[in-house]
Amino acid sequence: MKKKLIFLSILIFILYILMFPREAVAAAAGGLTLWYERVLPSLLPFSIVSNILIYSNYLAYLTKYLYPLTGLLLPGSRESSFVIISGFLFGFPMGSKNCAELLKCGNISDEEAGILFIITNNISPVFISSYILSQELRRPSLIGISYLVLFLPPLAAGMFFLRRLKKAARPKERPSSMAQKRPASESQMNFKIIDAGIMNGFETLTRLGGYIMLFSVFASMLNQLPLPVEAKVILTGAAEITNGIHRLQELPLSPSCQYVLAMAFTAFGGLSGIAQTSSMVKGTSLSMKRYVFLKLAFTAASTLLACLAVQFLSA
Repeated sequence: MKKKLIFLSILIFILYILMFPREAVAAAAGGLTLWYERVLPSLLPFSIVSNILIYSNYLAYLTKYLYPLTGLLLPGSRESSFVIISGFLFGFPMGSKNCAELLKCGNISDEEAGILFIITNNISPVFISSYILSQELRRPSLIGISYLVLFLPPLAAGMFFLRRLKKAARPKERPSSMAQKRPASESQMNFKIIDAGIMNGFETLTRLGGYIMLFSVFASMLNQLPLPVEAKVILTGAAEITNGIHRLQELPLSPSCQYVLAMAFTAFGGLSGIAQTSSMVKGTSLSMKRYVFLKLAFTAASTLLACLAVQFLSA
């Protein structure tokens, strides 16, 4: 049954491209433009540097200074500080990618990685402030409160789960977090590691570009359905947030309602984000079912906080 559904989906996708070539090409071009102009230049350098730091074992020197900062808020291991900083500052999908890489190297435990890759895999603060609030919604005054709306739920969940994990691990040291870790004295840097970091970074970002393009075409397909415009916009935002937020202007809603919907789309990250995350953690023990469940919970919490925010600001 699953194979039949996948085959049917691919067939419908091909038929759409053949029947609506102009719309499909425009959607693909828009997705690739977004990837080339925004995603690639902002994430590729950091992806390459992250790979080099992890596989040269120089990451230990960086986390030595990051951990006192992140440990005040999220009580994870020292190595987790890099995932936390990269995830919250540089945004999706660096949190899940770095978490998966550290897990493969044995630098963090399965349990801690299962928490970190969910709570740190959020949309970039720069994307939120520049594209969503300044360019699309034209409400830059809400940047600060939007960070609170979007980042408070995953931070609160991270504090709860990491504290519980720390208490459970107190009697005995977590073996998987220490077993394969190399001492800092074995740190090394050579062109083989640098070349591997560059190729890994390009492979990761190329894969992201493919997903962004495919889901942009999928969002274009939704526009051809005989549905009310409200349903089309919501489905588009659930599939791919960039197109969904851009289309909010089509709805006869107040700016406050548009803002709440934009925060809901952003907190969820879209089906495109789920597919990209699944690609980043492939080959690890990280659970995508748990990821989706908690993402839906964060979306509900952020939507509620956004409603409270607009009520407070309009009072």
